[in-house]
Amino acid sequence: MEPRVGPTPDAAPQVRPYHHPAAGWGAAKSVTRVLVEERELVDGPRAIMRMNHENGGFDCPGCAWPDDTKGLRLDICENGIKHVTWEMTRKRVDRAFFAAHSVTELAGWSDYDLENQGRLTEPMAYDPESDHYVPISWKEAFEVVGAALRGLDDPNRASFYTSGRLGNEATFLYQLMARELGTNNLPDCSNMCHEASGRALQAALGTGKGTVDLKDWESADALFILGVNAASNAPRMLTALAEAERRGAQIVHVNPLVEAAATRTIVPHEFLDMALFKSTRTSTLNLQPRIGGDMALLRGMAKAVLEQSASDPKALDATFVERHTAGFEEYRALCAATPWEELERQSGLSRADILRAARVYTEADRSIVSWCLGLTQHEHGVDTVREIVNLLLLRGNIGREGAGPSPVRGHSNVQGNRTCGIDHRPTEAFLDRLADACGIDPPREHGLDTVRTIQAMRDGEVKVFVAMGGNFALAAPDTAATYAALRSCDLTVQVSTKLNRSHVVHGRAALILPCLGRTEKDHQRKGVQRTSVEDSMSMVHLSLGMKRPASPHLLSEPAIVAGMARAALPDSETPWDWYIEDYDRIRDTMAVALDGFEDFNRRVRLPLGFRIKQPARELVFLTPSGRAEFSTAALPDVVPEPGTLALGTMRSHDQWNTTIYSDDDRYRGVKNLRTLVFMNRADMRERGIADMGAVDITSTAKDGSHRYLKGYTAVPYDIPRGCAAGYMPEMNVLCALGDYSTQSDQPIMKHVKVTIVPAAGG
Repeated sequence: MEPRVGPTPDAAPQVRPYHHPAAGWGAAKSVTRVLVEERELVDGPRAIMRMNHENGGFDCPGCAWPDDTKGLRLDICENGIKHVTWEMTRKRVDRAFFAAHSVTELAGWSDYDLENQGRLTEPMAYDPESDHYVPISWKEAFEVVGAALRGLDDPNRASFYTSGRLGNEATFLYQLMARELGTNNLPDCSNMCHEASGRALQAALGTGKGTVDLKDWESADALFILGVNAASNAPRMLTALAEAERRGAQIVHVNPLVEAAATRTIVPHEFLDMALFKSTRTSTLNLQPRIGGDMALLRGMAKAVLEQSASDPKALDATFVERHTAGFEEYRALCAATPWEELERQSGLSRADILRAARVYTEADRSIVSWCLGLTQHEHGVDTVREIVNLLLLRGNIGREGAGPSPVRGHSNVQGNRTCGIDHRPTEAFLDRLADACGIDPPREHGLDTVRTIQAMRDGEVKVFVAMGGNFALAAPDTAATYAALRSCDLTVQVSTKLNRSHVVHGRAALILPCLGRTEKDHQRKGVQRTSVEDSMSMVHLSLGMKRPASPHLLSEPAIVAGMARAALPDSETPWDWYIEDYDRIRDTMAVALDGFEDFNRRVRLPLGFRIKQPARELVFLTPSGRAEFSTAALPDVVPEPGTLALGTMRSHDQWNTTIYSDDDRYRGVKNLRTLVFMNRADMRERGIADMGAVDITSTAKDGSHRYLKGYTAVPYDIPRGCAAGYMPEMNVLCALGDYSTQSDQPIMKHVKVTIVPAAGG
């Protein structure tokens, strides 16, 4: 496997406990360093003032947290600024760079060094004779794609991947191209992160999305935050948490690690607090379940609510349950039959801790439960999210202000991708509307998701792989298997802004197609275009780039999709060129094809855009029973076998998805080190592992096969016994391709079965 050394391999590792507030001066210092290093002391601050603003601003290309509803002038965060300045870098990867470096050489570079070379400037094609990427015109590049797709004996031999950052208009055209070609092979990053959330919410409430918006967060009496590292993954949530604490709301964080966001914060745009170093608490209770123990905690809370209702009828909203739910009596019986001892054993928490959380819940009139990948990347992720809904239903916390389920989507517009058609399992209703709006006959059979696309590429069944954004080679599980799968393709196409691992792990033929970034102006025949995005709370709004493109040879994502489509579908009646002249034309078609997008062009220009209708928010449940459905799934056994540990992969703070800004993890006190594993100190002693000692990690897959990481550093940390954690993408190698949830098909990256021992010869 290619080496993955970070940016400072020779610096001495340091680990010291972090005791400071999240954000605050630490974030300000980090942002200043990034602006200086990227030499963006003028355009960087300009971009900061334009990001996440409705009037001529661009949407942050980082997380999907909603924009502030109160006109905040600095609705920004440290990670968003890093992401923007990383995109706005003055460094360039041009034809001279590729002429100077072979692909074999680049494959030996670190991922940091690959991305740190800067922005891609023109389309490039892999030349196997010289082992270099060489320039190719856009016309020639599109013809390479078109010829490969036209030459397939079955359109299902192509797969079209989508990263979360793709705008709605490009997303719609992309899925239209794939379906007009004849395939539903539309894997996306949701297959690896929130697939479980969508399937659970759809089954329970008839909608695949959360029902709350930011105003609900501003009026909730209790917030339960499960499996979320907000300070790194959704930093603007810190503002909502600080405001909730000040108004007296209860905030319960549930995570095996007590993250910085679960302690206190200084919100940077609150200038007086910054000047006075005044921090605000962001939690009233922290609970540390074992990895995978959240479902047992939630069921324990539900059991407590039901037991309390025997003497206090107000603990249960019996009227709501009777009018709007199905399956309650079966669920009540299940909770009654589940012993407290088993709930304690599976959650890793005491009965007293579970009751404390339940007390917060019953004393609150309006509660929101929010969660992220800490709950979904498990075998039982769907059941756990459904248990959240069970708990909310007991007290009528659906369909009213300040209450409901709120998944935290990790990447800008990942939710919009699914809304606008990136779905390998499309509904018949969606396909019918698409057929009527676009005059095509879309395929009806389900396509391939991410895991099955990798399997199909590996087995020679998928010959052409196209990726709109992202870094598929590093984001996917089982790194060795993913590399082999990509290398088995006849053609791989990567639409990207910067050089990354997926460009050097490629098919027999390969194209790099460079696109505009979110910060850049998109000039088309009818003028500068805006694109739309959807945040994690279903608000759709426009984004307008402000900066001159990094190269005159860049194309927008919609233009690249249209170029590939014209070449692949020469007889298509879809007006690809006409669409690209003016994106309003794309949106007019989307208004006909997509439920909830009616009158799209007018509504998206309203202040803050518009919110896609959520029937469940109006107590309209599009389920078979017409009611909200209780789930009665059995509790999974998540207690590790003797000698093994449950390992969860996660991001460091100085990282965004697969982009690594440095080897530091400020909020966990780590400096100059990524090849580490966090462990409970008692687990380390039991195994004879010294603090900062070298260890070897072995994972055991469902099929009994093993994967290895050698010479990692064991860092003692406040984490429950039997649990361990470390960074992705380095640890993705430990998650076997076949280790995916049978409920959601998601890779089980938060619950890898491992053994950890002192390093051989160490």
